[in-house]
Amino acid sequence: MNPFPVPDKTATASTANIFAQRIGRYRWKICALLFFATTINYVDRQVLGILAPYLQKIIGWNEAQYGYIVTAFQAAYALGLLVSGGIIDRVGTRLGYSVSVVIWSLSSMAHSLVYTPFGFGVVRFFLGLGESGNFPSAIKTVSEWFPKKERATAIGIFNSGSNIGAVIAPIAVPWIALHLGWRWAFLLTGIADFVWLGFWLATDRRPEKQPRLSKEELAYIRSDTPVAAAKIPWARLFRHRQTWTFAIGKFMTDPIWWFYLFWLPKYLSQSRGLSLADLAAPLVVIYLSADVGSLAGGWLSSFLLAKGWNHNRARKTVLFLCACCMLPILFISSIQNLWVVVGLIGLATGAHQGWSANLYAIVSDMFPERAVASVVGIGGMAGAVGGMLIASAAGLILQFTHHYYSLFLIAGSAYLAAFALIQLISPKLQPLHSGDI
Repeated sequence: MNPFPVPDKTATASTANIFAQRIGRYRWKICALLFFATTINYVDRQVLGILAPYLQKIIGWNEAQYGYIVTAFQAAYALGLLVSGGIIDRVGTRLGYSVSVVIWSLSSMAHSLVYTPFGFGVVRFFLGLGESGNFPSAIKTVSEWFPKKERATAIGIFNSGSNIGAVIAPIAVPWIALHLGWRWAFLLTGIADFVWLGFWLATDRRPEKQPRLSKEELAYIRSDTPVAAAKIPWARLFRHRQTWTFAIGKFMTDPIWWFYLFWLPKYLSQSRGLSLADLAAPLVVIYLSADVGSLAGGWLSSFLLAKGWNHNRARKTVLFLCACCMLPILFISSIQNLWVVVGLIGLATGAHQGWSANLYAIVSDMFPERAVASVVGIGGMAGAVGGMLIASAAGLILQFTHHYYSLFLIAGSAYLAAFALIQLISPKLQPLHSGDI
């Protein structure tokens, strides 16, 4: 007789299913809404980038003016990241998220009414201001609707909407523009926002006030012991080199992602001769590669940690590998084959996402839990400011040189430079404790 019987997997699965049915699954409907909001959010911000080569001929903006249009979005996004969290904390996620969606959906639809570069700059500003509320609202909603042990899963699910949106946009937007007209590409995405808003207002309330939530599920959501977390002033965090490590990493590398997001369609159109109808397949391949890179980068550092590597060695090894994967982009101007070019850009976007996953991870490695969100906010601000600078610089560079070589030179070298500064500032990723802040 076996003294250590093997558990009956069927029985275990059945028990888990019964438990899930008993406590309910309403919280996952909320998570699904967050996923769709994030997907639409990313589609909205990509419409202009995909249509930029087409609109440049119609509206008549030059390269510098397009750079300023993108800068307007980045400036508003940075400003929104600074203030939206506090506003949402005060008014609540139901109202705060709704106002954010209304602002960005109306701004998206307003793109269809403007005729000048200045007009596009204005509507892009308000789009960035509205869209900046998505992630603070979604993360706070998760904290209200999920116990701690499920929050990482819920955040991972809704955050994947950004990757799905990046894939959907290059498929849907050219088709809409070619069959219905470019103005409908902005109108339909804005209408989709309002459809989502209807479901959100019909569904989301505080869990305690949601009549369709069972008592068992409410008790499960509130099963964690509340922990009071005093807000840490940003000024205190700036005293520590660990904060600067993350902020500089974001400042130097986030702009490269924004460059890929807003300038790739123009590059493929102007330098590679692709029409609007031809953009979908290359862009889908590139952004699917980004998805793979995000998963691979996160998995690799976790694998190395499981093998006994310390956090400093594991994270920095992956950061260095990702930085090295950027180097082939330096030679892209000398390559003629389109799909080799697409492959190299896909490698770069995948490496960026792997880099980003580990850059976020070092925040939790270096800071106590109560400081993580504040440090991430500082880094997000730094990345958005860097995005403003690269947007204006890209426009001016293209205006005067009519060539992307300098921009890919920056994109290919920024990560090794950032890695060197991270190593210089935090050679050991020394963790801080609550008493240190």
